[in-house]
Amino acid sequence: MIRINKNESPLKPLSQELLASIISESAFNFYPDAEYERFKQAYAHFYGFEAEQIIAGNGSDELIQKLMLIMPEGPALTLNPDFFMYQAYANQVQRPIHFVEAETDLTFDLNKILTAIDMYQPSFFIMSNPHNPSGKQYDVEFLTAIANKMKDSGGYFVIDEAYLDFGEAYDFNMADHVLQMRTLSKAFAIAGLRLGVLIGTPKTIAKIKQIEHPYPLNTITLNIAIYMFEHSTATRQFIEHQRHLAQRLKNIFTDNVADVIYIFPSATNFVLTKGDLAHALGKYIADRGFQPRIYDEPEMSEYVRYSIATDEQLDTLTKIVQDWRKQYEISKNA
Repeated sequence: MIRINKNESPLKPLSQELLASIISESAFNFYPDAEYERFKQAYAHFYGFEAEQIIAGNGSDELIQKLMLIMPEGPALTLNPDFFMYQAYANQVQRPIHFVEAETDLTFDLNKILTAIDMYQPSFFIMSNPHNPSGKQYDVEFLTAIANKMKDSGGYFVIDEAYLDFGEAYDFNMADHVLQMRTLSKAFAIAGLRLGVLIGTPKTIAKIKQIEHPYPLNTITLNIAIYMFEHSTATRQFIEHQRHLAQRLKNIFTDNVADVIYIFPSATNFVLTKGDLAHALGKYIADRGFQPRIYDEPEMSEYVRYSIATDEQLDTLTKIVQDWRKQYEISKNA
């Protein structure tokens, strides 16, 4: 079964030989304080930040948990649907959490978000952008309105940018109450190494460092990440190839079934589909060796999601979708 249900990369960013070389040269008999600082420098240079603006953890999950612990007293606010771990970690630390419900097309009304901020006075508001699971990327004006509202209410605004490398880069004015969260699990394809990054002003990052582990990441993870960011040309080419795979994935559905199944526009490495026929297609694909994301949650029961695969696998997926379409036309006209 080819797994296309977890928004992972089907590719490895480095060869086995290169990985072996990095591992063999890793001084894992020593604590990785120097490697951690070098990683922050390399990451900051890659994106145009300062190292003092960064804290890293074992995946974005750990950083979400830290935020639930360190943010001022009060509820969290998020979107529904959004990344399910926001609620999971809020529940884990017994922080109340409230939700702004999606419209029928899975978009979110800005005025409803601003009203919810007034109503709940959250300690912080967290949302993914591009949004998971719809794939929509919200613009700077939308984000700025939320940031301004959270500043007025005395809270923080956290933007989870896990899929940003598949979308469009944007300039967002950094402020003490704004944090951007990123991951190396998607475009950088090292989900199994667990590395997430939180970006903010030095003042805000210093606050979060109050609960940072002495050595938050292991030597091998850090050295692999250092290599990728210090060899930026090859890494950007790797990301561009994954963007190509994401576009191919979108084209498979928009070119073949968009007139009978709703295909959400996506700025991510996945495609979300909706409707009765979406489920029929999802089951047809699952029966032929691919594992899409078919949701168990009642509010997502109409949806099926697909994430990127290799070029060869996408060739096969194209044929499967085209075959389903032919059978659908035959059954419709029978």
